[in-house]
Amino acid sequence: MSKTPRLITTKELAEFIRKSPGAVRQMRYRGIGPKGARVGTEVLYDLADVESWWAAKTSSDALAQRAA
Repeated sequence: MSKTPRLITTKELAEFIRKSPGAVRQMRYRGIGPKGARVGTEVLYDLADVESWWAAKTSSDALAQRAA
């Protein structure tokens, strides 16, 4: 039995990464943001995908690695 995905909105993702919702939309459009799925008029993001995207982003950032 699969787990039900925890979904967040564009606004919630923007708050999480401290960017504007417009910046999140641009990241998705350019293919550099986490995967999202359009549901009606909203784009929803699976929190597991967001966490994986964030982990990959921070692990590839040399400056972030020095600060840790």
